[in-house]
Amino acid sequence: MNQTLQGLMSVVAPALGALAMAVFSLQGALAIDLVTALLGITPLLFYRIPQPRSSGHEAPASVVADIVEGARYVMRQRGLFTLYALTGLVVLTIMPTFALTPLWTNFLYKYMRKGKQIRSGKTPVFTKLHKHKEGTPTMGGLAMLLGILLISCILLTDENLLLTALIMITAGIVGLFDDLIGLKIKEFQKVVRNLASSPTIIGRLTLTPGEEARVTTDKAKNDLKKLLKEKKVEVIGKVPIKNEVKEKEKILAQILVSLFLVITGAVSSQVLGFQVGLFIIPVVIFGIVGSINAVNLIDGMDGLAAGIVGIASIFCAVFGLMDGNITSSVPFIAIAGVSLGFLVFNRYPASIFMGDTGSFALGAGYITAGFLGGIIYFAIIALAIPIISVMVSLMHRAHVIKLPVEPLHHTLHYKGLSEKKIVVIYWSMTLLICITAIYIYQILW
Repeated sequence: MNQTLQGLMSVVAPALGALAMAVFSLQGALAIDLVTALLGITPLLFYRIPQPRSSGHEAPASVVADIVEGARYVMRQRGLFTLYALTGLVVLTIMPTFALTPLWTNFLYKYMRKGKQIRSGKTPVFTKLHKHKEGTPTMGGLAMLLGILLISCILLTDENLLLTALIMITAGIVGLFDDLIGLKIKEFQKVVRNLASSPTIIGRLTLTPGEEARVTTDKAKNDLKKLLKEKKVEVIGKVPIKNEVKEKEKILAQILVSLFLVITGAVSSQVLGFQVGLFIIPVVIFGIVGSINAVNLIDGMDGLAAGIVGIASIFCAVFGLMDGNITSSVPFIAIAGVSLGFLVFNRYPASIFMGDTGSFALGAGYITAGFLGGIIYFAIIALAIPIISVMVSLMHRAHVIKLPVEPLHHTLHYKGLSEKKIVVIYWSMTLLICITAIYIYQILW
């Protein structure tokens, strides 16, 4: 097979895998999604990689040791069975979270009975879009933390995985406090409908006739008093708003998490081939804070964050294998496993949400794996969609652009695109970016 055909396969097959994953995700066949996605990257593993020769490799005694040791062996060979080894490790890491999530969900339903609260009443637009979320328990990230902890116990000798798990647990604890504080209702915000025959401005929104919106900002609340007197709008409902930790306090807590990684001294001071010395400290802090907020921001729709982090982690693991960097792949496989194991219950319609417990843990763990594995540049590229979403939100807050609803995926939802379609689009874009990045890497290096 010539290089042209190989190159063509490395683009066409993943594209077909992405298309199949999108189709099957709409039909609810998650198991087929995972298999299709993994099969879609097969040409990437074979392209410019020599076939392995037979060997007298002796199989370990236990099943778990067999999977792990066999995976490491074929990873070193970088040959025909690399995909099967990767798949085996992903399955191994999926199972703990897959098993623990329903148990934790049942506990939350039985004893806490507090979940996401969505307004009801005469609010057809928002109620139709979000009604399925009402009462859904949060803090599902705890199941992910237990999953990563169990995986770390199985692969105890892998220092990168162990340190990644510790950072995930630290960040998860910080997020857990935020989730617990959020169980308390701070206020009830009013929902209004435009009664006028022309567009009406309230706060930063322009409501078309009959359109509904939630009154959130101080300006909108002041505008509401005037509009009610003029009978241009009517109040049709109220929304319970949870109590939240201030943004500055969140950032300080996230910086504290990053310092845990800094003091280990495990992160190389070499970035993109350059020695940065002590400047690696602000780089690590910025990386962890940025990654946590990127994943936290994107976690606004069923399965969105878990799917994106799962896809990005799989491709980071593949990139590490192709680059001969075996140690960088294992933490990413573990993160992919807990993400995809949780995704089974978090995808539309979600039976549980990860909360800040999960999004903080995934964001911190993902970028930590990138730092420790020395593939931070590819990890950032793979997480491009959440990063772009953060940039759009920052431009909105700086009044550079104007969004009717923040973040961007909620704007798309507000404009009429269904939640399932938005999630599939975001997943597909992440998949496409990862495939493109690996293909360019193959061409250049």
